[in-house]
Amino acid sequence: MIKGKKVEFSNNMLNVTLEDGRIICTPISWYKELQNATLKELNNYHFICANTGIEWESLDCQISIISMFAQDCEHFSA
Repeated sequence: MIKGKKVEFSNNMLNVTLEDGRIICTPISWYKELQNATLKELNNYHFICANTGIEWESLDCQISIISMFAQDCEHFSA
């Protein structure tokens, strides 16, 4: 099972470090709820579903980590 350990943001990218040490990156533009968020709002996340998802409660956004591997994530954002 793919589980997240840490979330970071750089150069308009969402970077997730996985428990196995891999880092996956996707453009923030894939997630409309995150596009106009401040860095403070972006850093206010927590892992959900046994670390298989990420939630930004104040932005009403939840992302499944497995969805970050998809080519077109439009349909995955909340």
